[in-house]
Amino acid sequence: MARSPSSRSRVSEPSEDSKRGGCPSQSPSGLPFPDPHFLKILRPLVEAYQAFLQVSDRNIASMGLTRGQFDVIVTLGRTEGLRCTDIAQETLVTKGTLTGVLTRLEKKKLVTRTLNPQDKRGQIIRLTPAGDALYEKVFPRHIRHLEGYFERSLAPEEMDMIRPLLLRMRDTFRAGAGDQERPPAPS
Repeated sequence: MARSPSSRSRVSEPSEDSKRGGCPSQSPSGLPFPDPHFLKILRPLVEAYQAFLQVSDRNIASMGLTRGQFDVIVTLGRTEGLRCTDIAQETLVTKGTLTGVLTRLEKKKLVTRTLNPQDKRGQIIRLTPAGDALYEKVFPRHIRHLEGYFERSLAPEEMDMIRPLLLRMRDTFRAGAGDQERPPAPS
């Protein structure tokens, strides 16, 4: 079906302002105000996280697990069992996804659910012997896999320096997750 000339997309010539990089009052990024300083680290931070996930997820998948399954197994591998709420707090698995992850791990006979003796409405999730054996195999393997990437990019002293900064950023975003307004600038 032919479109009428008035319904076709029009490509206009770039304006003189856009040829020069935007209007004089715009920042290099195109914002109508000066670029906030954090823009210098935002994209590299997100790109580093995405690259990390790609490397990590590929290794986890080679072991027959999803990221969520791996996270739950590793978290339970250090315990005698946890409540679902504790697993949700200790892992990066969202509460909405956790039930499905636990169901799939239970079908693989890697975890069991038992009634919580302190709260009859709740459950305790534990690794089975097969789950324990898998934990003993996959956790060290994954840590060794990631170790080289971290050691090639950061010296131990740099890791020590960056950790508190990342934790501060995490805590700031967590504290403001429900806020609609911009947090106050640091004094």
